[in-house]
Amino acid sequence: MADWRKSSYSGGSSNDCVEVSADSAVLVRDTNDRQGVTLAFGVPAWHSFITRLRVP
Repeated sequence: MADWRKSSYSGGSSNDCVEVSADSAVLVRDTNDRQGVTLAFGVPAWHSFITRLRVP
């Protein structure tokens, strides 16, 4: 079973949130539809994505 955590960028009162779980892959899901689609990324692809987001 995945250990999910809410994104640190999701506000406490906001309904627009994502949760992330990481082990051998990084899983991402919408907190408003936890039974819906879950995206899965390889760890290297996730790190590349996050790195590109942080570029000014």
